[in-house]
Amino acid sequence: MAEQRSTSSSNTSSSGSKDATGSDGADAGAVAMRDGSGRVGSLEEGQPVLQAARGTVPLSARAEPGGTHARFMPPDFSISMRSGYGTNHPVEDRGPRRQPMRGFDDTYVDIVDYILRDTSRIWDDQDVGYIYDTYAPGCRVYDDNGMKYGVERVVYETMQSINAFPDTRHYADDVIWAGDEDQGFATSHRAINVGHQTGPWRWGPPSGRKVNLWVIANCVTRDNAIFEEWVLYNTGARLAQCGINIVEAARIAGNEKVPGSLPEVQATEVERLIGGRVPQPYPANARRTDGLDVDYVVRALFHNVYNRRNLSAVDDVYAQNVRWNGPTNRTGYGRGEVRAMARNLLSTFPDLGLHVDEVYWMGNDTDGYAVSVRWTATGTHRGYGLYGAPTGRRVLLWGINQLYFAGGRIVEDWMLFNEFDVLSQILRDDAPNLLG
Repeated sequence: MAEQRSTSSSNTSSSGSKDATGSDGADAGAVAMRDGSGRVGSLEEGQPVLQAARGTVPLSARAEPGGTHARFMPPDFSISMRSGYGTNHPVEDRGPRRQPMRGFDDTYVDIVDYILRDTSRIWDDQDVGYIYDTYAPGCRVYDDNGMKYGVERVVYETMQSINAFPDTRHYADDVIWAGDEDQGFATSHRAINVGHQTGPWRWGPPSGRKVNLWVIANCVTRDNAIFEEWVLYNTGARLAQCGINIVEAARIAGNEKVPGSLPEVQATEVERLIGGRVPQPYPANARRTDGLDVDYVVRALFHNVYNRRNLSAVDDVYAQNVRWNGPTNRTGYGRGEVRAMARNLLSTFPDLGLHVDEVYWMGNDTDGYAVSVRWTATGTHRGYGLYGAPTGRRVLLWGINQLYFAGGRIVEDWMLFNEFDVLSQILRDDAPNLLG
């Protein structure tokens, strides 16, 4: 099968489109994909790709497949959780290696196997010290509370969590991956966490309450070591299930971030509005016409909905019967749920501007695609919507979506963003006047 590649660095994106998606398939082709059916095939090589710098996606930047910054996109699902993986027996022998993985321990047969067994060993077996073997000494981890640096920080926070929820089990739900042994593997790991808070933690004494929530961790791994991770713990859902007042917890967290210092989020003008320019629709001439251009469809969707404010773009790309899962364990069915979240975000932050930072995927036109999207947005809390009366506070949002395409349309969307951190930015007390 021909390889598909996308331009990439440790944090970059790609190419890979029909119907506003460009698909010939209608909603009838949008079928549930949890059974793993219909995800094998290939894409033609040679389509243009977008080149991205960290945090930005210049629309004019192009690169040819096979270039030095091209990221491999798996054209099928032969290496995936649908190949018979799971975590019931995570340490059993998996057989011979299934893909080149220079520098990785011999026990791992492919990158999905690495992610699943690494996670299970650290969290389920509580071999916390294994972090030293699988995280780079200078790794960077981005979560609800910002960037953390260094392996010792990862060890510390893991131990704190395990002590508070010692019986928690981590059930892998999916792993989307791209890349190779030279550039490193990008993985988007969604898992279900189930356990009880029987130990003390930052927010209070043991409650004995059960937690049942889902999380997403996007990692970049090379030579057996994770050197960058973007992880969303669904913190709001965890707090609520443990009986913690989310509003009060967010205020405390926000005040800890601004201990009489300058605010972390500066009051810069949102780029979408710089110079009074009217946000334009995503350029149609940037797309392929010989199949589903995954990169184009995804970037156009996020741009047109969140920057152009065109909520009808949801109808162009999503199936009527889409299954939607959102932050703090929100769930929904149908396009209306997708539009409702977008509408609420745009109402809450009227000047919201969003960048898609990274896109990668697995799959093909025949059998569908599994896509990971990481994005960043800024806006000002000037409207009514999700978070009460306007405060005028500037906030930074970042999130991850896992999108599943069938018949050219999105049939499943798993969306998380740093909602608890957004609340902490909104609800913190005013910092002292440093200028007297």
